[in-house]
Amino acid sequence: MKKFLLSFFTLITPFLTFAQESTSERIDEVFKTYTGWFVEGIFYEIPFTDTFQIPWVLIVLIGGALFFTIYFKFINVTGFRTAIQVVRGKYEDIEKHGVDTLYGDQTDNEDVFETIRDESADGEVSHFQALTAALSATVGLGNIAGVAVALSIGGPGATFWMIIAGLLGMASKFAECTLGVKYRDVGEDGTVYGGPMYYLTKGLKEKGAGGLGKVLAVLFAIFVIGGSFGGGNMFQANQAAAQFTKLFDLTGENAGLFFGIGMAVLVAIVIIGGIKRIASVTEKIVPFMAGIYVLAALIILFANFTLIDDAFGAIISGAFTPLAGLGGVIGVMIQGIRRGAFSNEAGVGSAAIAHSAVRTKYPASEGIVALLEPFVDTVVICTMTALVIVITNFDGGFMEYGVAVTEGVELTATAFDTVIPHFSIVLTIAVILFAFSTMISWSYYGMQGWVFLFGKGKLTDLVYKVLFLLFVVVGASISLGAVIDFSDAMIFAMVVPNIIGVVMLSPVIRKELKKYMNAINKKEEAIDDGATDLVDKM
Repeated sequence: MKKFLLSFFTLITPFLTFAQESTSERIDEVFKTYTGWFVEGIFYEIPFTDTFQIPWVLIVLIGGALFFTIYFKFINVTGFRTAIQVVRGKYEDIEKHGVDTLYGDQTDNEDVFETIRDESADGEVSHFQALTAALSATVGLGNIAGVAVALSIGGPGATFWMIIAGLLGMASKFAECTLGVKYRDVGEDGTVYGGPMYYLTKGLKEKGAGGLGKVLAVLFAIFVIGGSFGGGNMFQANQAAAQFTKLFDLTGENAGLFFGIGMAVLVAIVIIGGIKRIASVTEKIVPFMAGIYVLAALIILFANFTLIDDAFGAIISGAFTPLAGLGGVIGVMIQGIRRGAFSNEAGVGSAAIAHSAVRTKYPASEGIVALLEPFVDTVVICTMTALVIVITNFDGGFMEYGVAVTEGVELTATAFDTVIPHFSIVLTIAVILFAFSTMISWSYYGMQGWVFLFGKGKLTDLVYKVLFLLFVVVGASISLGAVIDFSDAMIFAMVVPNIIGVVMLSPVIRKELKKYMNAINKKEEAIDDGATDLVDKM
């Protein structure tokens, strides 16, 4: 560990000098010149009328979510209760040993999936750890700052469409995460390699589209690496550094630099241990910080419980009859759906990488767990934020709907401070911790793409991790503009190859779901039969 950190800081010394030479503008200009076409292409808005446009990537995300919701018979509703039971470990026995081993051989003897080494339940983390690792990459600035921005543009009605996007996204997460486990690779040492890169190559090859699968997998791997360095790293480090320096009233061009070095050390300590250590950290940070945030929101809602019905009234009416100047119903809908879809990343394919590492013999078991992610991220946390802002704004009047804000964190902090004085300090700490957890999860996502392109091995891993830590320091040290625009575009470019592959492999997902549900039913029947026999003997 000491040798690693020493080597890292030796390598980054020239870059630290580079970052202090006021070259932010030049970096920004270079990125804008050479990557502007890519950014504009990914976020191109299709003009439907003179008054509103819809980003085509948003159409793909929501269109895919609608398809999965219908194709899997509203799994986002019917599978919710089962998801809670799986996370609690109710079916851990059959996932580890197989239902036939424990409750009789009443089904076929076909392997649950063909990519594991033997009949044991391969994997590195539990269902809960996989869920928190994936949540750590999505819960954060989008929930705290992004919601405020959406409300400022679309008004209270944006919240309704945000919730709709979250509910639909549950089906997308189920689909892609089931495939992540189905087609994962497991190394000789038990290390799991999974994600869209693997189900695009293996799954589409089974469908007779191996060439297309390879192209889509390579594109996805490139995009996920770019996204991990930018939106999953530099942007997080940049925002965390800004909040940290503001909290402690630090000035000077070196403040961000020193914060970046400190953050890089903490990130290094975690990511060197791989997904097991990442999961062990995220399973503590995410529930703790999300719990504090939701608890504070509940305190505010309880203190203003007489206004809750007014807030929901404003949300419902604003969704269909928006205030003047907010772009009409379609404009409000776009703002809400955009924020919901972009917050939970359903359909992007990133979460499938984390969920692939779960210990189970049934791929659909983790798909069902994954559908909880958009619910927690968007339906619960984003909605809590929106309710707090809407309710406190009734009397506070600190936000004018229809006037876009750029500092979403400050606006949310203002809303919380109206009831809980100085909660903005806690909120700042939450932003930093959420940024940290996002970085460590995205480091895992990016490394999986890196390994897919450049091969598996300790040297390959080390090169990627050193680069990732370098970008932590750079991100905290310089101002970012076009660099972040490009990295965001890389993240949402992942949607294209991922959605194509998941739609084509939908029949495989349905087969896996049926297999897992049959296993659950078989266990329940065996338990019921055992209870009946016991009663008969009494």
